[in-house]
Amino acid sequence: MKCLLIFFLTSLMLLCARMDPAGAEAPLTPKIVFTSARDGNYEVYIMNPDGSEQINLTQHPANDLQAVWSPNGEQILFASDRNGVRDLYLMDPDGSDVERVFEKEVYRENPTWAPNGKQIAYVHINWNLLNFIIHIATLGEQEPEEFAVGPSQPAWSPDGSQIACSVGGRIAFINIRTRLQKRLLPRKATHWQFHPSWSGTGNKIAFAWNSNPLPPDLEPGQPVPGEWVDQQTIYIANYDGTDLQQLVDQGGPYAQYPALSPSGDEVLYTQEINGQFQVFKVNMNSGIRTQLTDNVRSFGGDWFDPEYALSVSLQPHPLTTTWAEVKKR
Repeated sequence: MKCLLIFFLTSLMLLCARMDPAGAEAPLTPKIVFTSARDGNYEVYIMNPDGSEQINLTQHPANDLQAVWSPNGEQILFASDRNGVRDLYLMDPDGSDVERVFEKEVYRENPTWAPNGKQIAYVHINWNLLNFIIHIATLGEQEPEEFAVGPSQPAWSPDGSQIACSVGGRIAFINIRTRLQKRLLPRKATHWQFHPSWSGTGNKIAFAWNSNPLPPDLEPGQPVPGEWVDQQTIYIANYDGTDLQQLVDQGGPYAQYPALSPSGDEVLYTQEINGQFQVFKVNMNSGIRTQLTDNVRSFGGDWFDPEYALSVSLQPHPLTTTWAEVKKR
């Protein structure tokens, strides 16, 4: 009987260890995860904010990309096709303990964390209907909830109350509880708004946008001219759409994948240079632009800074306080 009790307790401890990532250690210094194809396929890399110490975390023949930090920095969520279908995986910050998030494998991509550290949102593409569906899932549970049909590129707000996404080519916010939508910019603003990224306080949004109308002589089905595409660049605005600012010069090559730093004073983005996509950052105070990568096809990026990290506990409901508010206390 005593042996059975010891076996039961040991099994319970092991199960809890798999469900709770507390065993993993967050980086002690600021880090950026990004994607690079320098090894012949897409891999998830980590680097310092100045571009130094770039390390391949995944080292797998499959394509691994779209990596995002957990709120406390103890795990990285990413997309991979290592089992034949693009799906979501978790790993520790050093690339160890890789595991698939869901038992049932379907096409999933563009993951984002809830600030409570327990929930995630992602995009499922229904290839039969050719539409995007945002789902919300609680880690450890196998029944994700359908959240919105049509929007893509979700980004969970720091207070947990809403998800920013691209809806019909415009940045919008969807309330978690009511599902009501609100546009970032007025209806008269043109389409082609993508990849929203929140500031740590939730008061600003960075995004990619081509603010120019399509060429008037463009025929239906005709390819969009490259010179028009190259006018897409990076903007930032207040949550209410005011104080719209262009952060990167327009005119190409086009810029994409913005990611605001936890401190809110720098923005990562991707732009082509010498025929290859590279990761850059721009300081919003000085306007100084820094190229962080110089290898074959590097793109995307997500920040982690232990100074701004929130030590989260697993909760059934989104948090109602922002990371920045907690930090000030």
